[in-house]
Amino acid sequence: MRQVGRTTLVDSAIRELREEIASGVWPVGTKIPTESRLAEALGVSRLSVREAVRVLVHAGLLTTRQGDGTYVTATDESEVALKRRLDRAATMDIIDVRRGLDLVAARLAAERRTPKDLDALRETLERRTTAHRAIDLDAFADADLGFHLSIAAASHNPVLLDLYRGMSEAVRDTLRRDHCMERAVLGSDSSHQELYEAIEAGDAAGAVKIALAILDEQERDL
Repeated sequence: MRQVGRTTLVDSAIRELREEIASGVWPVGTKIPTESRLAEALGVSRLSVREAVRVLVHAGLLTTRQGDGTYVTATDESEVALKRRLDRAATMDIIDVRRGLDLVAARLAAERRTPKDLDALRETLERRTTAHRAIDLDAFADADLGFHLSIAAASHNPVLLDLYRGMSEAVRDTLRRDHCMERAVLGSDSSHQELYEAIEAGDAAGAVKIALAILDEQERDL
């Protein structure tokens, strides 16, 4: 970090701290340096650092744990804004948006998947199956989300993947809250295996059809 000038010290400190977060120097989950160390590194007062941290906490990039320190919770304020909006969204609204993302992801994945992409899909599908057999709801939810994220990654469209990642936590929490996962774990469903097979075969139309059927089933469950 560079020492900041003596004008607009808080704004300059905010800019420097935001850059450390955005650049990945402090990844999500990382505890940032203490207030005194930041003040020394930036060449500003601890009061200026405290105010800068407060602003970034309010923005959702940092969170302060009493008696522990301050941690990075996000790297992009747009992601924070999206998450806050999705936290207030109705489940059906989220499914409507997923119809657009999932169908495009399935089609592109079938057209563009690589052997590495297929390995990732198989791995998440195997974890999903294992969790299903163990009736492990949390592991099943994680693996199910991981499977759909792997499809988005296999699309090789970075914008689509970023949008899906931005929605992923809200999708998981919403489905978990509305008990879709309980029904999926306790029931018998081969649709995700069929979706994998369509993508593996390069069958774009088939992959889109199965992805749509999965969302239709979730909508019926709701």
